[in-house]
Amino acid sequence: MNIFKALTIAGSDSGGGAGIQADLKTFTAFGVYGMSAVTALTAQNTIGVQGIQEIPADFIRKQIESVMTDIGTDAVKTGMLVHEEIIKVVTETVKSFQMPNLVVDPVMIAKSGDPLLAKTARQTMKELLLPEAEVITPNIFEAEALAGYKIEDLEAMKRAAKDLRDLGCRWVVIKGGHLAIDGQAVDVVYNGNDYVFLKSVRFESQNTHGTGCTFASAIAASLAKNLPPLAAIKKAKEYITEAIRSGLPIGKGHGPTNHLVGVHSKW
Repeated sequence: MNIFKALTIAGSDSGGGAGIQADLKTFTAFGVYGMSAVTALTAQNTIGVQGIQEIPADFIRKQIESVMTDIGTDAVKTGMLVHEEIIKVVTETVKSFQMPNLVVDPVMIAKSGDPLLAKTARQTMKELLLPEAEVITPNIFEAEALAGYKIEDLEAMKRAAKDLRDLGCRWVVIKGGHLAIDGQAVDVVYNGNDYVFLKSVRFESQNTHGTGCTFASAIAASLAKNLPPLAAIKKAKEYITEAIRSGLPIGKGHGPTNHLVGVHSKW
């Protein structure tokens, strides 16, 4: 029996819509066995982040080593990494265990606007972790922070995709959900040679908490099942579109997407 496995290295969302909770739900929806290394605990709901408790970097290393020395993995997805020391530990373990199919979601700011990555850690992420990635999935704001300039149209998205690809990762997906183009959510995908534009309906929905985590996890799950990168990205785009379409009206703020939209269906 071939069991596909994926490891998420990310923060915990007590509200269940983002972070490792979203990642594990998404892995399950794709028929992939999920494992986790928790980088931070958050007291969080649909309204905002009320508190963050970091996990010591050495204990994060121990969690990853526990998984990799016994179970192993077919793909890795990273999310909230908090600060430089954690980024260093994650990069070291990714390299030492030669982890395949690394998907980096460069989480910086929560949907509520709360910071999730120290500004001083952005350069460390660019220099250490991004070059190890098979796929990186920044949204417009994260791409601006990493590239160092404003992104206000499709041409700027293409420029940023090229600049970020030049850091050493293999595939860049700049998510366009925050930049409506002709009423559509257009993601720019670049592999160093070709640009691919993935378009979908842009929903005016309040229930979009955890979309970035869910999208990146869907890519990782498909890579774990041996799909080629572009096919994995396209499948994740279809999945997140449906997850947003059927988002859950939970709480008083930004409700979560529906991670289980894929269960008992084509995913």
